Amino acid sequence: MGELVNERPAAAPAQTAQKPATVPASPTPATAAADAAKPAPAAATPATSAAKAPAAASPAAFAPPAADAIPEGPMGDVIRRGEQIFLHTSTQAKAFVGNTLNCVNCHLDAGRAAHSAPLWGAYTQYPAYRSKTKSVDTFSERLRGCFMYSMNGKAPPPGDEVLVALEAYAYWMAKGAPVGEKLPGASYPKVAKPAQAPDYARGQKVFNAQCALCHGDDGQGQRSGDVQVFPPLWGKQSYNWGAGMHEVDKAAGFIQANMPLGKGNTLSDQDAWDVATYINSHERPQDPRFTGNIADTRKRFHDSAFSLYGQTVNGQPLGQGTK
Repeated sequence: MGELVNERPAAAPAQTAQKPATVPASPTPATAAADAAKPAPAAATPATSAAKAPAAASPAAFAPPAADAIPEGPMGDVIRRGEQIFLHTSTQAKAFVGNTLNCVNCHLDAGRAAHSAPLWGAYTQYPAYRSKTKSVDTFSERLRGCFMYSMNGKAPPPGDEVLVALEAYAYWMAKGAPVGEKLPGASYPKVAKPAQAPDYARGQKVFNAQCALCHGDDGQGQRSGDVQVFPPLWGKQSYNWGAGMHEVDKAAGFIQANMPLGKGNTLSDQDAWDVATYINSHERPQDPRFTGNIADTRKRFHDSAFSLYGQTVNGQPLGQGTK
C-alpha cells in the first residue's frame, strides 16, 4: 500500500502551452477521487507586450487506456494476468502475501485513479534513486518492496511471473505517458500542516464518524466469505511498520483525497491529519528491517516526525509488532 512514485523524482521538463485535459469520470465509487485530478485553469492575464512569450500551461492530466482496451494475444494475456494480481493480490499472488490486502486498496480504480499513486504515474519514474533503499531501483524492485512492506509478505524473486505480469500491466497503463515527468495526480497529495498538532482523540472521533462504517469500529475492515471487502487498517492483517502508508503525512494525503469512499476531498486538513494519526497509532506487523531493538530500528529507519514507530501512545510503545 505504499506510494509507488519515487521519493525524489527528477525535475520535470518544461511543457509546451496547451489546454489542460480533464480526467474522464470514474465508473465506480472507489475512484471518485480521480475527479480531483482536473487541473485548475490558469487565470487569464492581459498581454503586456507583443514581444512577451506566453507562459507555459500546467501539464495536462493523463488519461490511462480504458479497461476494455487491453489487446488480444500473448501480451494482452500477461497484462490481464497483471490486472488480476493487482485486484486480487492476496489470492492471485498468495505465495508472496502475508495479509489480506490487495494492491487496489491503496491504488484505486485498478491503479487508474489520480491522487492514489496510480500505476501510470509510477511506471515512467523508474529507474530512480530511493532514499528508503539508498540505491537506484527499477520498477520491478519497487514492486518487490511492496510485497515486503505493504503486503507484509516476501519479495517475489527477480523475473517471477507475478512481477512480470504486474510490470506488463503498469507498462500498458502508462501507455503514452511522458517518461521521467511528474504528472498531475501521480502520487498522494501533500496536505498542508494543520493549525493544531495532530491528535489521537480527535482522530478517533473522525474515524468513528467517517471510517468505521466500512472499516469497522475495530479497524479490521469487512469480509464476505473469503473476500476482504474493506481492508483492515491496523493489526496483523494490515500493512507493516515498513510500509509508506504508516507515515502520517502520506496517510493523510491518501485519506483526504480518497476517503470516505466515493466522497474524497470532503475532510478538512485537520481531520485528515488527526484520523491518519489515530490509524497509525495502532500496532501492526513488525518492520522486516527490525534490528532486534525498537529504539535502534527507529533511529535507522524511522527517524522522521511522521513515523510513530518507537513512540509511546496511550502508555504503550509502538513498534512491538503483532503476532
